Amino acid sequence: MDKLVIRGGRRLSGTVTASGSKNSSLPIIASTLLSGAGTFTLHHIPDLKDIKTFTQLLNHLGAETSLANNTLRVSTGKVQSMLAPYELVKKMRASIYVLGPLLARFGHARVSLPGGCAFGPRPIDLHLMAMEKLGAKITIETGFIDATAPEGRLRGAHITFPISSVGATGNALMAAALAEGTTTISNAAAEPEIETLCNFLAAMGATIRGIGTTELEIEGSASLSPVEFNNVFDRIEAGTLLAAAAITGGEVTVKGVEPEQLKSVLKKFQHAGCSIETTLDSVTLKSGKSLIPTDITAKPYPAFPTDMQAQWIALMTQAEGTSHITDKIYHERFNHIPELNRLGANIEIRKNQAVVHGPKLLSGTKVMSTDLRASASLVLAGLVAEGTTEVLRVYHLDRGYEKIEVKLRTLGADISREQYKEFG
Repeated sequence: MDKLVIRGGRRLSGTVTASGSKNSSLPIIASTLLSGAGTFTLHHIPDLKDIKTFTQLLNHLGAETSLANNTLRVSTGKVQSMLAPYELVKKMRASIYVLGPLLARFGHARVSLPGGCAFGPRPIDLHLMAMEKLGAKITIETGFIDATAPEGRLRGAHITFPISSVGATGNALMAAALAEGTTTISNAAAEPEIETLCNFLAAMGATIRGIGTTELEIEGSASLSPVEFNNVFDRIEAGTLLAAAAITGGEVTVKGVEPEQLKSVLKKFQHAGCSIETTLDSVTLKSGKSLIPTDITAKPYPAFPTDMQAQWIALMTQAEGTSHITDKIYHERFNHIPELNRLGANIEIRKNQAVVHGPKLLSGTKVMSTDLRASASLVLAGLVAEGTTEVLRVYHLDRGYEKIEVKLRTLGADISREQYKEFG
């Protein structure tokens, strides 16, 4: 296994470029299953563990894929299998994204119940509800979702989600793109990743109205065509890099971003005493003399993202006072807190809220990653901790951050990747 070894205390400064978004790459790649001819060329795709897992799943289904220099080429003309097996699906929850495209194209899909990060219940009920609204018959047995369109093709319908769900919205969009007739989605997720998926489906030939809003209307097409497409930047990676600057008292510029998509996060950095400067495609953060305690509530976009919650908790360990971090999306996403406390933080958990008492002098030790964003929070803490911090099980981190240690080292961090053997 790999671990990150961090010798804290260095002020970060410099310029770094954001990678492509993992959270938009996965549904885009899944959408290639909707077309039966030609080759897709997808640019700005991050070289991540999750991307490799997902392309392995497509290869199993019969697709041909190749990733080089952040360009992914996908040909799905030879896809014949409609079975997504447990051995691949268990590695990541986003594998559920193949359900909608397979069902829409072939009229049948058999997908293993998904796995992924170990924090809180993240049910797939809304995905299945959307498929049923579109006419699918669903059964779950022996750990598999078996979905069939009785007449061989899904039918347009009105789908209303009781809560905003990025994953379910994405699956519904993909399925509706080949469904017969018109589909409307109410209370759709409006995250930039969903907007990107809409733009990708539109480039393929789908007709979608309301892009960027919570009310979407999709005219089903008889067929969709392969395209060349540029993926958007990873706003969570960008936010994490800015947090690394803030926690170390540094000054960092992140290029290749759209500042408007980071608006809620940038506003909180300013509340915390950092100065922010933006251009059309960059953000520069300069940390203040001291960090101000700042409360945040993680909610659907355009509010503060749940995927930045763990990093914000790490940052607030250095603020001069008490901060409250509430997660309205995943109530149990606090597995990183015991590990942060091992480094010397003073954090309490009150239901779906973390109460952070700062500033606390952190001391390096061995800590264990439990999920993707938890890993990022431990890296941030290690950057400011005295002595050496070892972050174990960084395969979680590798799921969503492309060569994060290289980028941090470019900014002046003393961080390296090493191998270790885990006992027990």
